[in-house]
Amino acid sequence: MSARRILLVDDDADIRQIAALSLRRISQFQVELAASGAEALAIVARDPPDLLLLDVSMPGMDGPSTLKALRATPAGSSLPIVFFTATSSEVEVARLCALGAVAVIPKPFDVATLPRRVRDILTGIGLD
Repeated sequence: MSARRILLVDDDADIRQIAALSLRRISQFQVELAASGAEALAIVARDPPDLLLLDVSMPGMDGPSTLKALRATPAGSSLPIVFFTATSSEVEVARLCALGAVAVIPKPFDVATLPRRVRDILTGIGLD
């Protein structure tokens, strides 16, 4: 199996870099980075990834707004989306899944286990 391509969208540069390093080094995922929902929309339109890791709270276009915009496009209509969020209560997780997320990963995340969690999600949706 070839390496899965992941688009990681977060407005925090440190989180983008730490998560990308973990995903690349431990599981050899191909990781592309975006700092905003608008940037993610452009990347998905150009070359859709296998999975999108999306921060919930971002200035401008937040995660749920980005998901809604993606679902209105041919390239993003069925793209698996996993939310990153610092608010991981059961109610919030249920709300995000009801919006169409396949999973929710709480922040802060453990860099050692993040790749396994992503691999488990990919397996669960039949992409691994």
